Amino acid sequence: MFKFRNMLRVATTFKGGVHLQDHKDLTANKPITKAPIPKKIWLPLIQNTGLPCKIIVSIGDYVKVGTKIGEAEGNISAHLHSSISGKVVDISEFNHPILPTRFLTCVIESDGKDIWEDSIKEQDYSRFSNEELITIIRDAGIVGLGGGAFPTHVKITPPSEKPIDTLIINGCECELYLTADYRLMLEKSKEIIEGAKIIAKVLGVTKIIIAIEKNKSDALELLKQTITQETGFSVIGLKTKYPQGSEKQLIKTLLTRVVPYKGLPMDVGAVVQNVGTAHAVSEACRYNKPLVEKLITVTGLGIREPKNLLVRLGTSVYDIVNLCGGYAEEPEKIIFGGPMMGIAQYTDEMPITKGTSGILVLTNKEVKIIEEGPCIRCGKCVNSCPMSLLPYELNNLIKKRNFSKAKQLNVLECIECGCCTYICPAKIKLVHAFKFAKNEITLLNR
Repeated sequence: MFKFRNMLRVATTFKGGVHLQDHKDLTANKPITKAPIPKKIWLPLIQNTGLPCKIIVSIGDYVKVGTKIGEAEGNISAHLHSSISGKVVDISEFNHPILPTRFLTCVIESDGKDIWEDSIKEQDYSRFSNEELITIIRDAGIVGLGGGAFPTHVKITPPSEKPIDTLIINGCECELYLTADYRLMLEKSKEIIEGAKIIAKVLGVTKIIIAIEKNKSDALELLKQTITQETGFSVIGLKTKYPQGSEKQLIKTLLTRVVPYKGLPMDVGAVVQNVGTAHAVSEACRYNKPLVEKLITVTGLGIREPKNLLVRLGTSVYDIVNLCGGYAEEPEKIIFGGPMMGIAQYTDEMPITKGTSGILVLTNKEVKIIEEGPCIRCGKCVNSCPMSLLPYELNNLIKKRNFSKAKQLNVLECIECGCCTYICPAKIKLVHAFKFAKNEITLLNR
């Protein structure tokens, strides 16, 4: 059996990537604010990587905060719970903020009382077995809150033939504008450590690394202080560079291990969890609390009062923007997430889901439409690619619709970070091309 090195390599970054103006100053000093209960929520039945859940309530049913409304189906799926108390008023297809198609959505109207399920209360989880802790995490519907939204209970139960020796807690938050994870580390450091210890216990690992970019120096120092009485923990400051927080780049930087093609972190003995996920695990195990709210950054020059908001799942962008003073001016673009990897929306009627990390509102001063020029084969895209791909060559193949050759050159390994598009002097929309190619390859393989 292959043995992993136990020695922690002193490294602070990875090959490739780009240095960017992060624009985090808009909200970095804004403490977490709890949003009021929305009057109505929209909960799509798919909010995670994998299969959608099955609706288990009907129109007219009364639900409380934490009532399960969607049952996970299949191995990779997650339960869905109501985030408010009130009545189910509609179950039909609505536009989805991530998927290109309409999807079945449960609409709930608040009764204004915010009544929680009786089962959500403090409990002594220290007496629970690993199997019981996994059940709690699964029943809470927790998914990766860094944006990937992979069901957490699946991620922390790797097959026996893939032993894990290291848990990495990701506090990098390298995406531009976003500061929700940063504020969480400053305000909930003990809970993050608690969640990390629970995950480590389930995984059976004794080495836990908390990785934070050095531009978050106060969070870095606070977490170091928080772990002084803990064993097995280390807090590592990493070079501020995008996309430092990507799983494969973190593992390469911290452990000098390379996740294989089509592989997962578990293939090299590591599991990576976001700080928000660790916090959600802590709340689930300590209070039996399902994932019903999400900490997001609402920011950009198009927002009057940028904030870090704790909002109930299913709240509309429209309601959230109004909580932040409304639009500063007519928005040119609304993005779920950040400008590098976020998903642009065409309406502010979209709801917040488990995978939403932020709402970015850009004005016409910030959004410039530039025509593409010809590729001059300068190689900047190659140097910036954190996955060591050949973006310019892949783009040429995709233009010729030679998807089989693009697949051979590992286009499916593209993490869609946007570094190549950003650095390209000809402003070629490389990531758009790679997304198109990946979709075409998927259709061809069906």
